[in-house]
Amino acid sequence: MVLNYIWIIFFVLAFIVAVIRLAFFGDTEVFPTIINSTFTSSKSAFEISLGLTGVLALWMGIMRIGEQGGVIALFSRILSPLFSKLFPDIPKGHPVTGSIFMNMAANMLGLDNAATPLGLKAMEGLQELNTKKETASNPMIMFLVINTSGLTLIPISIMVYRAQLGAAQPTDVFVPILLATFCSTLIGIISVAIYQRINLLNRTILTFLGGATLFIACIIWFFCTLPQEKIDLYSTTFANVLLFTIIVGFIAAGIHKKINVYDAFIEGAKEGFNTAVRIIPYLVAILVAIGVFRASGCMEYITQGIAYAVEACGLNSDFVGALPTALMKPLSGSGARGLMVDAMNTYGADSFVGRLACIFQGSTDTTFYILAVYFGSIGVTKTRHAVPCGLLADLAGILAAIFICYLFF
Repeated sequence: MVLNYIWIIFFVLAFIVAVIRLAFFGDTEVFPTIINSTFTSSKSAFEISLGLTGVLALWMGIMRIGEQGGVIALFSRILSPLFSKLFPDIPKGHPVTGSIFMNMAANMLGLDNAATPLGLKAMEGLQELNTKKETASNPMIMFLVINTSGLTLIPISIMVYRAQLGAAQPTDVFVPILLATFCSTLIGIISVAIYQRINLLNRTILTFLGGATLFIACIIWFFCTLPQEKIDLYSTTFANVLLFTIIVGFIAAGIHKKINVYDAFIEGAKEGFNTAVRIIPYLVAILVAIGVFRASGCMEYITQGIAYAVEACGLNSDFVGALPTALMKPLSGSGARGLMVDAMNTYGADSFVGRLACIFQGSTDTTFYILAVYFGSIGVTKTRHAVPCGLLADLAGILAAIFICYLFF
């Protein structure tokens, strides 16, 4: 229901702005630009789905081996004490908790291609437990908000972009991104817990959050001790070694259980292909709405309005130049990435705006894209409080990014 309203608002606002630009400013290019954006966005949605097909088939196949080999059940037992608190509606030891963990681990390591199919697999498991198939369940919403908050420990792609654009210290945004995304995730969990009346003040959750904070602090300390040229090397190597270890480990577990790993892989890969086909309409819908919203100039006007309001209050408006990246990130990951690169090209990779754009890019995730893909893959149309909580986590990440960037740079 919320996505329905947002979809309508995007088109209505785009039409109003386009009419104003044509009637009062004689901008005859605005409507052709909007129409062209619909074709471009539709094509982009199909290409994304097509690109996901192979990755989904691969990881759904690997996950099926993991299921039959007992690895997912093992993760479920290990995480049961924590997940029984965060996801009280999931039965203890249920295999879906293993899929949720695998997805979160892939996200934290910046392995987007692996995270999406793992997340879709988790959503399928959660849908099996869902008694109202068209309505998002509480565990689905908690899982999605953690995803949309974008918790990432190793933002390797952002550091690579900074290096390519001539940043003197491409890794200088590593710690700020880590802090900002941690704030986003924490607020996301708290907001969902308030909606769902989950008690976070218990020993299990407090121990986990304390341990996670200590773990992040250790990672920050470790990377701060490394020279610049070693940071990218270590983070990339660690992520790839871990990813391949997971693949080999799942296969080894399947061999140990004496299952036919090849047939198990093929069975799971077929599900991946079907999932990729199912999400095409949902991607077309959300990406076309976003494309129209951008092409009409709505995003630009919103940014300019915020700049004017900030300056009218007598506050420093240096951050406004990077704001398009923050506003675009919940809508489109590739769009936000393009705006981040544009900010670094325009202002300089080592400028305040350039650095802040990078922190914005790493502090949250593409909320509407994730909601469209994950819910669309299982046919959920009533999202309940998923969108408000996801956007609240995004807002927390944006505000934290601004504060932290002023603090560091």
